[in-house]
Amino acid sequence: MRKKALISVSDKRGAATFAAVLAANGFEIISTGGTLRILRENGVEAIDAGDLTGYGELFDGRVKTLHPNVHGGILFRRDNEDDVRQAAQKGIAPIDLVCVNLYPFKETIGRTDDFNEIIENIDIGGHALIRAAAKNFRSVIVATDPTDYDAIAEAIAKGKDDYDFRVALMIKAYEHTAWYDATIANYMNSRFDRVSNYAAIGGNLAIQLRYGENPHQKGYLYQFDDFYTRHFKVLQGVASFNNLTDISSAIKIARAFNEEAICIVKHGNPCGFSLRSDLCEAWDEALTCDSLSAFGGVAAINAVVTKELAEKISKIFIEAIAAPSFDPEALKIFAAKKRLKLFKVGEGDRLPNISDKTDFKHILGGFVLQDSDEIKSSEIDDAKLVTKIAPSDAQKEDLKIAWVIAALTKSNCVAYVKNKTLVAIGMGMTSRVDAAIAALRKAESMKCDVKGSAMASEAFFPFRDSIDAASAGGVTVIAQPGGSARDQEAIDAANEHKIAMIFTGVRHFLH
Repeated sequence: MRKKALISVSDKRGAATFAAVLAANGFEIISTGGTLRILRENGVEAIDAGDLTGYGELFDGRVKTLHPNVHGGILFRRDNEDDVRQAAQKGIAPIDLVCVNLYPFKETIGRTDDFNEIIENIDIGGHALIRAAAKNFRSVIVATDPTDYDAIAEAIAKGKDDYDFRVALMIKAYEHTAWYDATIANYMNSRFDRVSNYAAIGGNLAIQLRYGENPHQKGYLYQFDDFYTRHFKVLQGVASFNNLTDISSAIKIARAFNEEAICIVKHGNPCGFSLRSDLCEAWDEALTCDSLSAFGGVAAINAVVTKELAEKISKIFIEAIAAPSFDPEALKIFAAKKRLKLFKVGEGDRLPNISDKTDFKHILGGFVLQDSDEIKSSEIDDAKLVTKIAPSDAQKEDLKIAWVIAALTKSNCVAYVKNKTLVAIGMGMTSRVDAAIAALRKAESMKCDVKGSAMASEAFFPFRDSIDAASAGGVTVIAQPGGSARDQEAIDAANEHKIAMIFTGVRHFLH
């Protein structure tokens, strides 16, 4: 008896070629709907699953394969005498391979809000076929990913479709259906404004890392959808766990401005930033804040890396650079830096602008989940003036940069920006005045001029001491959310020091 393969796919990439190879290896092909049509158009002989069930398709295709002749052929245990006898009595022939992937639910919710269309893109039959084949994996090969077709065909042709091979496909099949169901549940909770009883966070493996934060820890990079597959390419070196977390922090800041910008990050915190159309000038300016910490840091560059910039960067040790593109001459210069890692992130001349809808953090025994924070440039433009002196347009531009950097840096944080360059920053402190003072002390040690700078704090000042410290450092304009019981005390201090201050009304804690 010829082996049978059931092929019914939403993603039809490579399906006809795969079916032809299976047919050449002695398989009889069974198919449905659009897949059946494509197979026949490509010269692959295939049986309509409706002929197997005797019902054809029902209810506009809602029911095609939900029938004992199909599921019995997949599920009966070949090594169980009672199952084999029952299958023979009922005329149920074995199905030995199931190739199915599911209706494009995620793609559908991404392009339409039509609930009827969304409902119709919830797969039922395909889901059942995959789970049935995975359950009986010892006897049935299950294929859900078009990128696996060649490996499956080769294994079958060489008789290497052994237990371990089938286990790997079985696990992949359950992952496929599990994430599909989780996507539906997440969407329904969101659409109907319900709190999920079982929060599902899922990603697919993009890179197995050499190790985690430390060498004794295993590490992996998982991606939402295909973000890293599409946007991330290793050009030189090997990405580490810590590289990836630092690069993420740097990109968020550099990409917040749709202009040429450079952000340098060390241990998750920015230690340099400058926004300049001249990248070489931007690099020099970015180093002014904390060139000491920049040593061994990572840099995100929101522009194409040129030969001239590569020559500048090569003068110090930078561990990793992320940019949308590198000129060939730049790559030649960097090739001599054996410890330098280069990552192409995005397309064209800008880093990708990706905003994840949710944010989560592991805590002991679980995780906390929230909507992602969104920092809007309009928060400075729409802020309330609370002092006698108003900021100038140039000061507002510096405040916008300081505000974004403060919002994307560990609390408590204050950022000082002058002429579109970060000149001082204090982050992760247990008090806000400590952050303000630590930043100024660091600036003094780096001989970085803070006089005339704009300062932003991601949360309100509980006392006037931070305002006093800012004045002592030469700050001329401040942005903060406001909302403290002692707001007037801070306002009075700003007026005393002739500092302009605005309240955004929005707090951006990052813990």
